[in-house]
Amino acid sequence: MHDHLLTPEQRAVRDEARAFARDVPRRLLLDMDAERVRYPREYVKEAAARNLLGLRFPKEYGGRGLGWASEILAIEEVGVLGTSLGCLYSLPSIVGEAIHRFGTEDQKKRYLRPTLEGKLMTAEALTEPRGGSDFFGTTTTARREGDTFVLSGQKRFVVGAEGADYFLVYARTDPDAAPHKGISAFLVDRGPGVEVAHVYGLMGTRGGGTGRLVFRDARVPAENLIGRLNGGAEVFYRMMVPERLTSAAGALGMARAALDIATRYAARRKAFGRPIREFQAVSFKLADSLTLIDAARGLLWSAAAADDAGADPGYVRRLVSEAKKFCTETAWTVVNHAMQVLGGIGYTNVYPVERLLRDTRLIMIWTGTNEVMDLIIQHEWFKEKDREWAAAEAAGERALSGPVGPTGACPASPARDVEFDAENANLEEEKVYE
Repeated sequence: MHDHLLTPEQRAVRDEARAFARDVPRRLLLDMDAERVRYPREYVKEAAARNLLGLRFPKEYGGRGLGWASEILAIEEVGVLGTSLGCLYSLPSIVGEAIHRFGTEDQKKRYLRPTLEGKLMTAEALTEPRGGSDFFGTTTTARREGDTFVLSGQKRFVVGAEGADYFLVYARTDPDAAPHKGISAFLVDRGPGVEVAHVYGLMGTRGGGTGRLVFRDARVPAENLIGRLNGGAEVFYRMMVPERLTSAAGALGMARAALDIATRYAARRKAFGRPIREFQAVSFKLADSLTLIDAARGLLWSAAAADDAGADPGYVRRLVSEAKKFCTETAWTVVNHAMQVLGGIGYTNVYPVERLLRDTRLIMIWTGTNEVMDLIIQHEWFKEKDREWAAAEAAGERALSGPVGPTGACPASPARDVEFDAENANLEEEKVYE
């Protein structure tokens, strides 16, 4: 857990979250996976009773005023329970981000505080049947009628559709504007015109009441608009941070759980008269798993620290996207290694590895597929380099020979320009770019 990096306060938070996860009834996990439980409301209430929801929000709204570093510690601990319970634990933090960053004081009092106190359950409605990764292609609409908006359309794959009291919903409010300039965000209460049309049968991540919502002329008070009218893109871009940091942290919890199971099994199971931990085919899988987890955690912490420090939003988006991609793929790899170490028994429900395998498959898809993460990572990286090259050119700094970057400028960074550390680096005629 990299204890040497933790402050005493962070260790205390981690230990509280660890105790909470340890106290969750085993039967709840089994019943959720068997779909005998559709939404564990009492579980969320218990987390709230222990003041473990939305740790980074101000105390006056029910949080603790801590940073992301403390929150991802807690989410990793809860993540050992699996994707569904980890997600339900994180949703108050995710939706709470929109309310805290963009909401009015009234919205914070009516929604954020009751959510962190466990009095209101929340969910986020993003994906549409025809949309998928094309978020700005949303066809859900909200038209203004006096002091209300009339919401029509549908969202799918909403975790908590079955149990939430209100939803964060994006809808098109200006059909004539460019896709990213005509969307708004709303807090929509469950009630008339809000229907759960279908609850999905899922491969894993069960028991969270994941469903499709249909809005049939649902009336939403104008005061429930989050941020400015047609400013939903601002909310959405910011929401990348909590959605993906929480996914990454929960993924590490599942990876750690799988590694713990595989390590214990390897120490006890014998083959050919020896514990299988003594065979490199086994022990090297454990070594790879541990290395991946430690590396992923370091990247996640860096992303969390960047956001806590108020770093450039594009830089934060890049690190957060890297963390989501790497942590979720790490979890998938580690769980597969664990199943291989256990062999055939790992494919049965004698061990929870098969459930973790089903759970971890989803996290490389939700909150933006990992292919979308790649898109964001390279996009933000080139933006950083373009700014760097432009700054260098403006400062009159040019390469000794040949162009560097699209503007012909050398890097503005004081770091060494290693491109010229070659015998024939000055052969400009050999550096052909077009």
